[in-house]
Amino acid sequence: MIPEKSYDIIVIGAGPAGSTAATYAAQRGKSVLLIDKKKDLGVPLQCGGFLPHIETLQELIPDAELPFTLEEYPSSCVHATTSHQRFIAPNGLSKGFEVQGDALDRRRFDKHLAAVAAKAGAHLLIATTVLEVAGTRVTMDGAFGRYEIQGKVIIGADGPNSIVAASKGILRDPDPMGISTAFEYELSGVDVDKESVEMYFGKDYVPGGYAWIISQGGDRANIGVGIREALFAEHMCARDYLNRFMYEHPIASEKLKEGTVVSVISGLVPVGGAPKITATKDTLIAGDAAGHLIATNGGGISTAMVGGKIAGESAADFLEGKCKLEEYDSRWRAQMGMEIRTAVYVRKLMDRLMLSDSMMNMAIKTISPAQMKSIQCGQLPDPVKKTLQKLNMGMG
Repeated sequence: MIPEKSYDIIVIGAGPAGSTAATYAAQRGKSVLLIDKKKDLGVPLQCGGFLPHIETLQELIPDAELPFTLEEYPSSCVHATTSHQRFIAPNGLSKGFEVQGDALDRRRFDKHLAAVAAKAGAHLLIATTVLEVAGTRVTMDGAFGRYEIQGKVIIGADGPNSIVAASKGILRDPDPMGISTAFEYELSGVDVDKESVEMYFGKDYVPGGYAWIISQGGDRANIGVGIREALFAEHMCARDYLNRFMYEHPIASEKLKEGTVVSVISGLVPVGGAPKITATKDTLIAGDAAGHLIATNGGGISTAMVGGKIAGESAADFLEGKCKLEEYDSRWRAQMGMEIRTAVYVRKLMDRLMLSDSMMNMAIKTISPAQMKSIQCGQLPDPVKKTLQKLNMGMG
């Protein structure tokens, strides 16, 4: 398509956050341009694609107004549905809790969300790279040509290394422990538990992080590691840890080692929380760009979409003279800021424990399934807090 010369709102990034922002802004009658550098939306994949069902999301972020697209998406976007989550300690001890969720086909899911935005009236421009953001003027180049487009509001939903955030001087915490590398394989020819999401711990396989197995139905699964580069052993990279997990882990390898890798997935996961500001007088950031993610599990689809909804609505309100654009920052924090902050605090408590197999064995033995679910959701009831603090104190 050939874009117009100007739009009310330019959204950069057509992932879950960007497409949701575009949908809600376009539904308010605003002219919206939605841009993405990918030639094929959803490809390459950059996350495991696990999305809890709506009831769990309401527990996870109880104050959030969930976008309708979190409740309504086609069954064709779902690889498999799970009902259980299981933690496996370094010594093999297993403990879990019930949680309903879908393993998404992100290729179809991301395309679906973009199509919803287009149906609402947003103009979609894929295979287009943003070269510069200067104020609210965006310079871009791609498959459909080179353009300079003027907007009134810019929404940056362009990931952890956001060009939009950088253009406005919005910087994340430089702590290297605040960025995790997710490296994953999609496998065929494996026989894994189809009802459960499994999370494995152990410093030899994922120091300071965890590995996972998520069934995609049939004989397929997504496996991966989430690990901070600062914790890599010498001459090791994320791929090496995933290979070690797949072929050498005493439990997981029995399920995985005969599998065939049909897709490689990688991406950065911002687990350090949100920057101090996420809005300026003419620009908003949402999704991974804004740290809209639960740091204890790396899950960010739902929170990104909540942030996108608030971004789209706030931009529309601003253009209608109902608010200053900077109010977006307080709006999203009111709906899910506490959960995001708490998850970062819990992640930091868990960081030390995950570097010690003996302490992770003790933690998984000590913590109840209900408490595990709280930790995974980034929540910190007093008994959980006291347990984690006591275990950390025991490490000296």
